[in-house]
Amino acid sequence: MNGLSYAYLGDAYFELYVRKYILGKGITKVNELHKKAISYTSSKAQAKMIAHFVENNILSKEELDAFKHGRNGAHFGRKNVDVFTYQQATGFESLIGYLSTTNEARCIELIELGIKYLENS
Repeated sequence: MNGLSYAYLGDAYFELYVRKYILGKGITKVNELHKKAISYTSSKAQAKMIAHFVENNILSKEELDAFKHGRNGAHFGRKNVDVFTYQQATGFESLIGYLSTTNEARCIELIELGIKYLENS
């Protein structure tokens, strides 16, 4: 698969993980669930997580390559986010998609590490 195909998969995998995570916190109001989910799944949040991983040398060379393949495939942005942030987020999703098919335990480890980082920052 190419980087954007992995990003497509990673987007869904990450979204489902986050939804299960926030439901596990006992939140039941749909509006509150949605707002909480966005705090983890937005492009800005994903870019923040991947920056933390890269800056702290948390990723292996193989994982960094998976991130870069997705990041480099995103040549456009969204109206509410700049191109750089969108590329970083797409790279994050590509990494998650790649790991979800090759090393699910590591995928979950990174997701949990990213969520913990966002909650503490």
